Amino acid sequence: MTREEIIAKVNAVLAEEFEVELDAFTPDADIKDTLSLDSLSLVDLVAIIQYTYKIKVPASDLPKIKTFNDLYDYIESHLPVE
Repeated sequence: MTREEIIAKVNAVLAEEFEVELDAFTPDADIKDTLSLDSLSLVDLVAIIQYTYKIKVPASDLPKIKTFNDLYDYIESHLPVE
């Protein structure tokens, strides 16, 4: 999966799930602010990423993921090798 495919899929899934316009997804945008996340919806976000990409996101990694670019990087680096 290319980075462009990751970005497109992440943005589409999160836009639908959190009812946010696609143009709000910029690489440097803060995830919590853009998606209006509280602690419960943050759990939903992690579940969506884990289910969609079949990767584990330990709670200890969450502080490292602040922007959408961080999220794209995280997914890209944790995808199973095809």
